[in-house]
Amino acid sequence: MAPPGKTSGFHREGDHWYYISSLQSDITVVVDEVKFHLHKFPLISRCGKIATIFEDCESSTDMTLTVPLEEFPGYLSMTDDYGEDNLLSKSESYFHKHILKDWKDCILALQSCELVIPRADKLQIISRCINALSVMICTDPSLFGWPMMMYGSLQSPGGSILWNGINTGAKIHSNESNWWFEDVSYLCVELFERLIQTMEAKGISLENLARSIMYYCKKYLPGLGRWQGGQSGLSRTVASFSMTPANVNQDALLRSVIKLLPEKKGKSFCRFLLGLLRVALILGVNNTCQDSLERRIGIQLDLATLDGLLIPNYSDSDTLYNTDCVERMIRHFVSSEPSAASISPLSADLDTSPSSGRFKRVAKLIDNYVAEVASDVNLKPGKLRALAEALPESLRSLHDGLYRALDIYIKAHPWLSDKEREQLCNIIDFQKLSIDACAHASQNERLPLRIVLQVLFFEQMQLRTALAGCLNVLDAESAPTASLAIPNEAAGQRAHRDGWVTVVRENQVLKVDMERMRSRVGELEEEFSKIKEEMKKATKSNSYISSPRLVPRGTGCKLLPQASDAQQDVVGSGTPTPRASVEQARPSIKNPRHRKSFSQF
Repeated sequence: MAPPGKTSGFHREGDHWYYISSLQSDITVVVDEVKFHLHKFPLISRCGKIATIFEDCESSTDMTLTVPLEEFPGYLSMTDDYGEDNLLSKSESYFHKHILKDWKDCILALQSCELVIPRADKLQIISRCINALSVMICTDPSLFGWPMMMYGSLQSPGGSILWNGINTGAKIHSNESNWWFEDVSYLCVELFERLIQTMEAKGISLENLARSIMYYCKKYLPGLGRWQGGQSGLSRTVASFSMTPANVNQDALLRSVIKLLPEKKGKSFCRFLLGLLRVALILGVNNTCQDSLERRIGIQLDLATLDGLLIPNYSDSDTLYNTDCVERMIRHFVSSEPSAASISPLSADLDTSPSSGRFKRVAKLIDNYVAEVASDVNLKPGKLRALAEALPESLRSLHDGLYRALDIYIKAHPWLSDKEREQLCNIIDFQKLSIDACAHASQNERLPLRIVLQVLFFEQMQLRTALAGCLNVLDAESAPTASLAIPNEAAGQRAHRDGWVTVVRENQVLKVDMERMRSRVGELEEEFSKIKEEMKKATKSNSYISSPRLVPRGTGCKLLPQASDAQQDVVGSGTPTPRASVEQARPSIKNPRHRKSFSQF
């Protein structure tokens, strides 16, 4: 474009550009199928590439030389050897003075290199821009004269801060450590990966690097932000307003991210890895990426959540959830904990282990997961068993959660045979069931009879142990110093034992009430028998007295009184009748105390 006030020396006709001159053009330069009709002597004096081409074609008889520039831009050899202050020296000077010292221009320069990365690498443009950006990120932004976000929205349309309406030229940046996340997210995957590697070599904290990678992934992987609860609200810097998002290949991004992510642990990081695993399963990436994500999640499985583990099955399988993936995570967790294999199932090593808290959290998480997937009618018994047994039995202090999951599965699969149910029940240690779980299992009609008998047997053993422990506790409580030296573990055992003692005492009270009730019922039955005999005798005497016998009136005799009159006389005489005796006996049967005993039974 010509300077202001001057007309341009070129005009265009279709794909041809002509220089306005009285001399005829003697060289045609072709760039991307666009032809420039020029003069050779000004070009030869400044451009080494065209000079070399002209020397090679000097013997040609053509009046006009055609020069195609296939590797354009770059490689024109316009060095100072072909003239002072040539294009190369001017470009280098401008690049160092302006591009490498300005955050926005440096980002834009990298973005413009995405289509010509191999050529830009030869000129070291990419490496110098990345190095400059990493230095700016490592350094306090205020040292570059960048104002902080306290200026708010007082900025010009170009992004500079306004002071009394005057463009100051200063750029807005945040004083937080994540101020650069948004701008670098506009780079393509290859350039973003090289920037992260350079910053890691310069000693930037792994925490910031991990957060920037997470931000980049949430921007270009659909659904990841939803599984993470949405992206965090980061204020956009000036450079972001003039750039367009990169065209990112999701498969390449996943492979790159897995290499870049540091070995880090945390609840939010574990949730992010689970989201990445979902995306990887949807995209069908190679097994290497999937195995790496499962291993990273497995070693921090105690930080995962139930909703994070409920990964849908995106393959052709009939099951609703991908249980194989979770099973592999459990095995990675067990293999990452050497102490897990050394804990005996019958000892109390789990409570004394340094990782006992992690083991208990994982056991509870897996039991809840098994209970959640157990309602899937397409889940095979072998899958459920493998999932439950992936976590060693010694890492479960209680089997209540496992029993709950098994009960849900059997209820959702009523067509299972008794043999299949017994095989599933073998994964439960009934000695590790709580009081409530034992009570439920002993009355569970869905369990095989042999399993119910086994539960009752262990329940009786626990009752005997509780009774023996009750006597020991009473003896210990009689000592004056017994309550001063009870360790935490003994206190927990005592609380568990006291629960069984309470049940035993309630059963004893119930038995006493039952014996009293039986005795009273026997007394009532005996009393009722006596009343019944008296009623029979009275009935016989009444029938004899009331028999119809006619007496001649002439003799002066009267008829004998009727039975109704006799009954009235008996009632009025104050002697208790059989009916009255029965009515007197009824209140004793309606005793509320004994009715309560029946209801308890």
